[in-house]
Amino acid sequence: MRSLIEVQQKLLPNLLEVMQRRYQVLQYVRLMQPIGRRSLSLSLGMSERVLRAEVQFLKDQDLLSVQASGMTITKDGVYVLRQLEEMMKEISGLKLLEEKVKKKLGLHEVIVVSGDSDQSAWVQKEMGRASVACIKKRLKDNSIVAVTGGTTLAAVAEMMTPNTESKETLFVPARGGLGENVKNQANTICAKMAEKAMGNYQLLHVPDQVSTEAYQSIIEEPAIKEVLTLIKSSSIVIHGIGDAKTMAIRRKTSDEDMKKIELANAVAEAFGYYFNKHGEVVYKAQTIGLQLEDLKHSKSVIAIAGGGSKAKAIKAYFKQTSNALLITDEGAAKELVKG
Repeated sequence: MRSLIEVQQKLLPNLLEVMQRRYQVLQYVRLMQPIGRRSLSLSLGMSERVLRAEVQFLKDQDLLSVQASGMTITKDGVYVLRQLEEMMKEISGLKLLEEKVKKKLGLHEVIVVSGDSDQSAWVQKEMGRASVACIKKRLKDNSIVAVTGGTTLAAVAEMMTPNTESKETLFVPARGGLGENVKNQANTICAKMAEKAMGNYQLLHVPDQVSTEAYQSIIEEPAIKEVLTLIKSSSIVIHGIGDAKTMAIRRKTSDEDMKKIELANAVAEAFGYYFNKHGEVVYKAQTIGLQLEDLKHSKSVIAIAGGGSKAKAIKAYFKQTSNALLITDEGAAKELVKG
């Protein structure tokens, strides 16, 4: 493919530039539809005059539909995006970036999407779309999918589409509630994913973090025990990787424990475990739900995190495990391969 691209650049030097621009328009409309032209122009940093010409071309090719409510992508537009995806990754250097991140972290599989979610909210949706594709590839009949909470996982739920290939998929929350915005809680995300995928779900109606005294009595409750058994037997786990301090604040961690986390120089968090830059567990919150050791029993683990600011957390987390697929963005990937 690389040699073909190089030949095309020599014969038609503007071809790839035009392709990339039109691909970007289609890609963004797919994620944000319906969207108006002015919003699209601002988001892409493209003048309205240039965008107007591109939209007209894509409309004439039946790749975009333009209505009073905004632009939407057609079935043909979706098909073109799928066909061009690998080529555009090659052209933009994302394929090479994926290989570099794989080597740097010692992973078997890495997916990098364009953009930086610290800078552009739509990049989270693109990571969500990539995550949905990965989940669907791994689904079999009677699969159990465990999902954590947070804004990144909420984007995965938003991008979920009906699953017609496998039967009786069960979605479960990987943890209890954090007392945060309800749309970002694991229970809400789990239910939304199941609804959009046309699957089933079970909820875990407990707080994420409890005292040591309360922990044992809660997990022995028959209804809670039943859901925890399902969670621990999940065949697919999809989770985020958090910044240690941010997650400690979200958990309303006590001042005493916050000091422990800060003094230990924790930079990453996942499943209530806090890691320093060497990947060592320096603090463990008493959480109800999936534990780090439970991941060893899952056939597929998908970690999703993006934004240049998350690079340290991603690097720290993967120092203690290589048994996961990483889905990230260009912003984080470029930081990860530095040095």
